[in-house]
Amino acid sequence: MIRILPAIDIIDGQCVRLSKGDYDTKKVYHKDPLVAAESFLDLGVEQIHVVDLDGAKKHAPVNLKVVEQIKSKTGLKIEFGGGVKTDAALKDVFNAGVDQVIIGSLAIKDPERVQHWLSENDPDAFIIGADVDDGFISINGWQERSEIKLFDFISEFKSHQARYFLCTDISKDGMLMGSSEGLYQQVMQAHPDVKLIASGGVSSTEEILRLDAMGCDAAIIGKAIYEGKIDMKELKNIINT
Repeated sequence: MIRILPAIDIIDGQCVRLSKGDYDTKKVYHKDPLVAAESFLDLGVEQIHVVDLDGAKKHAPVNLKVVEQIKSKTGLKIEFGGGVKTDAALKDVFNAGVDQVIIGSLAIKDPERVQHWLSENDPDAFIIGADVDDGFISINGWQERSEIKLFDFISEFKSHQARYFLCTDISKDGMLMGSSEGLYQQVMQAHPDVKLIASGGVSSTEEILRLDAMGCDAAIIGKAIYEGKIDMKELKNIINT
């Protein structure tokens, strides 16, 4: 069964959500992200998706103390993204208790460094993130569209032992209008061996089941939980299936 990954995005130490990655749309849901993490324990999830939005802006992790607290208090597995650009930052993130680190823009800007990390560590400790705009990957907090096509990008990093890929359709993120199921279907047809994590717009249990049927490994859910747009009893049933 598909894994459910509740999302905790952090700005100024608070749990927030954005729409289409726009920092000006910030909405605070919990002043203490630990409260959100503890609520997810009740759902039966084993892993959460944490993004350090301050770190993404500053190109270095900022909120690792929050991550450490969540890890020590809940024991949840954590996949983390936001500002991991250097060997030192990577070490700090793993020392904070992160189980999987998400590498996005750096995989476009400095692929050799990321490929080195994959070769020197357990490749399954890395999730290669692809934020997609009309088939091309965007970087720098979605502010810049690269000339790299999604399917070429996946093929390249698969050749370096990456298995986990997180794909976000920017146009869908935070809009509560459904995810890019057509795009995910294409990815799974082209690369059935990858562990694809669907992100952006997931807003119903029916959609989650469709993502499961097409072979997605996991689905990230954020605003649909915080806004009460998804049936939590049904979600809990899926998690505990």
